[in-house]
Amino acid sequence: MCGISGIFGLEDISDPKGLVNSMNQALSHRGPDAQGIYLQEEVCLGHRRLSIIDVDTSSDQPFVDPKGRYVLVYNGEIYNFRELKAQLVNWEFRTHSDTEVLMAAYDQWGLECLSLFNGMFAFALWDREEKKLIIARDRLGIKPLYFALKGKSLIFASELRAILATGLIKPKLDRFSLSDFVQYQTVHDQRTILSGMEMLPPAHVLILHDNEQTLKSYWRPEPLSLRIPSSREEVVKALRTKLESAVALRLVADVPFGAFLSGGIDSSAIVALMSKHSDTQVNTFSVTFDEGEYSESRYAQQVAHLYHTAHTEIRLSPEDFLDNLPKALDHMDHPSGDGPNSFIVSKVTKEAGVTMALSGLGGDELFTGYGLFQQTSSLLDKKWIEIYPMFLRRLLANVLKMVKKDAPGEKMASILTLQWMDLLHIYPEMRKVLPDHIIEDLLNLSRGMERFSMPRQMRNWQGDWKSWPRMSQISWAEMNTYMRDVLLRDTDQMSMAHGLEVRVPFLDHRLVEFVLALPDEYKQGTSTKALLVDAMGKDLPREIVYRPKMGFTLPWEYWMKGPLKAFCEQHITALGQRGILNERVLQDIWKGFIKGDKRYTYSRLWHFVVLEYWMTKNHVSS
Repeated sequence: MCGISGIFGLEDISDPKGLVNSMNQALSHRGPDAQGIYLQEEVCLGHRRLSIIDVDTSSDQPFVDPKGRYVLVYNGEIYNFRELKAQLVNWEFRTHSDTEVLMAAYDQWGLECLSLFNGMFAFALWDREEKKLIIARDRLGIKPLYFALKGKSLIFASELRAILATGLIKPKLDRFSLSDFVQYQTVHDQRTILSGMEMLPPAHVLILHDNEQTLKSYWRPEPLSLRIPSSREEVVKALRTKLESAVALRLVADVPFGAFLSGGIDSSAIVALMSKHSDTQVNTFSVTFDEGEYSESRYAQQVAHLYHTAHTEIRLSPEDFLDNLPKALDHMDHPSGDGPNSFIVSKVTKEAGVTMALSGLGGDELFTGYGLFQQTSSLLDKKWIEIYPMFLRRLLANVLKMVKKDAPGEKMASILTLQWMDLLHIYPEMRKVLPDHIIEDLLNLSRGMERFSMPRQMRNWQGDWKSWPRMSQISWAEMNTYMRDVLLRDTDQMSMAHGLEVRVPFLDHRLVEFVLALPDEYKQGTSTKALLVDAMGKDLPREIVYRPKMGFTLPWEYWMKGPLKAFCEQHITALGQRGILNERVLQDIWKGFIKGDKRYTYSRLWHFVVLEYWMTKNHVSS
């Protein structure tokens, strides 16, 4: 796990090595073990290394092959590198690293090697012979890669702040992306919150040659092409095998490792499987709170005791959180409505001497663990609503808002007035943190702004899933929006702030394709995430399976009205004064929240606090 950076097209760049060195310094937290720079006429590449596999200095990067044809900078892990290495008989290996396997695989198979990799990665490979730069990202977007164009040059890096460190791109707010952020607490698609900055899409490769740029997709999930076992019992057995394989592959490391353990189904399943495949005692870490209704301590302790893990509890008080919050926000590379929880658990995990940790991230999205799945499916069964005239639906929506004066009531009122009751329109509405009338009022000072449309974004990849089972369609929507653009991005930036690598077994692409192929009835049962629970069998205690779902959250509501009130108020006020949002509407939301108006939950406000802090920290102009 590392940080990569580089510039392609150097004719107008006066000091490329100095600029890439600045990017390396901005990425130092991602790679404390080593750094390097490679400069040739057309390209300059930078790397910061966090040693996980083959910690010898011979694997430092930029990595150059013996003949000097290829130069590679790489962030991530190829979990099946040993299997691939056995097939690369024509390459004379000098290291035991997956870095060299990646290079050798490209030499033998070209871009086809991408379809053979099981892992999480973002890399740039320079072919000196063909004068071609290959930039690629893993299938599900676990590892980030940002880029920006400046004249004839393309600048890329693992983090936005590294690109900004060159001084070549000025940090200016993208107004279209602001619309997205206001609605969803993040920015979707290839866009970022900054004008001129983009993300390389997951499962894509960008080829740069002379003045040509070619963007290609190398993977699309094809679950319907898989052979599904004929009975649920066989499905459960096959699923268990894939879960075992996904976890076992992700235990390959030459450094101490552990796991995040909340005591929920997902993290408990990961710890159970780790314990079965690890030769050493598993280290586990969980966050607990003085506010008892948020603490999952007893569940995590039960799992830790069952699997004899070396368990560390992180007792988090409001004072501890206040002390860590500015540090977490300082390390936030892209603003988000989430993240500080991951920062704190990653901090303690790293301080315990652990360099790699497994997480249950992706379990909810894959095994339909959120209430959103059932709610969305239920709404899709109400297509008959479309037959009623819109004026009548608006009337009913207004009555609903008057009767049910809370956030769920407003959301349901919005759904009643949708033009179409299909997934393309229902899902985006379910994921919004604010209703349309407030969004429109908030954005009315932003002249000429086009409103972000998630339905339009979803339509771009609708061909991937329109014939899949319904629950799989919702899963794919979750994976391409909330999971990728909030959970994965936050996990990467908050864990790498401490030089900690986080691996996510539930996002093994073989496992993802298998579960997406399953009929909806196979995923149903008497418990939440019934299919996963059945695959784990007796390895998950009943108390864990049937406990109330809490999620890995912080007691924001309590803290924002108490210890964090002054901090939040200061940043809400400052954001309103920027002129990019309607100051009166923003203040109304804040005042409603403080007074206990159930329409204004903490999730409708916190991302505004973060946005102001982040813009100030990064000197972003409006």
